[in-house]
Amino acid sequence: MRQPEREPERRLVDTPSGKARISWYESGAARSVLALGHGAGGGVEARDLAALAAGLPEHGVTVALVEQPWRVAGKRLAPAPKTLDAGWSALWPALAEPGLPVVAGGRSAGARVACRTAGALGAAAVLALAFPLHPPGRPEKSRLDELALAAGACPLLVVQGAHDPFGRPNEFPPPHNPSPVPYGDHAFAVPKRAPLTQEAALTQLTGIVTRWLAGLGLGGAAAG
Repeated sequence: MRQPEREPERRLVDTPSGKARISWYESGAARSVLALGHGAGGGVEARDLAALAAGLPEHGVTVALVEQPWRVAGKRLAPAPKTLDAGWSALWPALAEPGLPVVAGGRSAGARVACRTAGALGAAAVLALAFPLHPPGRPEKSRLDELALAAGACPLLVVQGAHDPFGRPNEFPPPHNPSPVPYGDHAFAVPKRAPLTQEAALTQLTGIVTRWLAGLGLGGAAAG
């Protein structure tokens, strides 16, 4: 998997729940900031977040990976959604400090936070990676209302692993149809026996996001 070429600039930011951390992957000719939050079961080292931090700066997008206070403090369990939303909202002025449009995003629980808060914060767009449409095996517990909230506020892109147990692409009704990553699970991991390599899957994911941002005027040339 491709890694960022340079170490990011890391900054601690005060929130009502404690200190959060932003890792900045700067673009030399940035047209936007893509802020990405992590899931409830992992941090900003997740393969999809790392791939975007490595690939997007060369396309005019500064990537800001956001670690919520509970993760910075070394806790194992994420707090309630309202607490996550409050922490994300408190970070927003720091994310907007470069004076560029800010795209709110994240993976799994981080995607839910971005969707719920995008309208109030004035996000330029929302990127939902591995959106947990429902708990595994519980399709009746839908979180579609959160996607609808984001879509009503700004452009929305959902990128979903084709085999994600939290919601396969064909489970999402129009107009929230995700861009699928073949063979990917909730972490965008692909089986070793799949005809698509892990690196190729992440390259595809990065290309989807790059083209979308370029189409919105929030990034540079699309990946080839």
